[in-house]
Amino acid sequence: MRLIGLAVVLTVSLILAPLTAEGQQAEKMYRVGLLSPTTHGLGIEALREGLRTLGYVEGRNLVFEQRSAEGRFDRLPELAAELVRMRVDVIVAVVTQASLAAKNATKTIPIVMLAVGDPVGAGLVASLAQPGGNITGTSFQNVEVAGKSLELLKNAIPKVRVVAVLWNPANPVYQAQMVKATEAAARALGIQLRLLAARDANEVDKAFTTMTGERTDALVVIVDPLFTAAPTPTRIAALAVTSRLPSISAFREYAEAGGLMAYAANFAERGRRTAVYVDKILKGTRPGDLPVEQPTTFDLVINSKTAKALGLTIPQTLLLRADEVIQ
Repeated sequence: MRLIGLAVVLTVSLILAPLTAEGQQAEKMYRVGLLSPTTHGLGIEALREGLRTLGYVEGRNLVFEQRSAEGRFDRLPELAAELVRMRVDVIVAVVTQASLAAKNATKTIPIVMLAVGDPVGAGLVASLAQPGGNITGTSFQNVEVAGKSLELLKNAIPKVRVVAVLWNPANPVYQAQMVKATEAAARALGIQLRLLAARDANEVDKAFTTMTGERTDALVVIVDPLFTAAPTPTRIAALAVTSRLPSISAFREYAEAGGLMAYAANFAERGRRTAVYVDKILKGTRPGDLPVEQPTTFDLVINSKTAKALGLTIPQTLLLRADEVIQ
């Protein structure tokens, strides 16, 4: 009986062994290249969160190959080429310049844009509805709403005449688009602009010295990875208050950091939506068949504490339009 029992056990074990081994086979490991101008760009953590929600676990079925230019936009082509040589399954490119670098590096590896201002105007896709090729993703649509910043400043300060514009020429394509849109809005509103370039933190300080000397009335901070990476937003907001300049930028974190106002789509929401694109492409959908997604809502955030520090009374009509008022 014992011999028969042993034989049965061995037979069952032999039958189940292949099934057990099959069940224990490792999941497919996807390699996602992440190309960005800065290490902690807005939307990156939300992208990771979105992929986790969709069932991707780093180290189990997903590996991020992250490459950051550390604020040096001229390094993006080299880093994009490195990701291509690694044969990643998909490249997530954060903002316009990184997306252009990825596009120039490969025509075959799928590229998913994260928060690109104007993908068509930048030459990244043929159209939003039918991007074609190997590129798709999410748009931040900042170019279209650039003029809104000046309009909101005009509503907050009716007598505003001269506005400083802080921009980063090291990020040439997107920043040129934003400057052009801001200039068009300024002409329509009868506002004079003072363009002040800043490629790093030291040049930000110099720009504020110039603003003070030229007696500007307010400040627009064109959204840029240099200006959104901590602790720069807090630094810019503090300098604006010290210089007695009401200021606005196109990312809500600027108002949270102490800037007077922010008007923009939500970077975190764009990051989570970008994760959906990555998931679809990893499951076999061609990027060119996925329309580029534009934001549908824009938030106006007003920092009333900063307004008080500036001795500024925000009109009630503007406060009522705000999605959030920081006390």
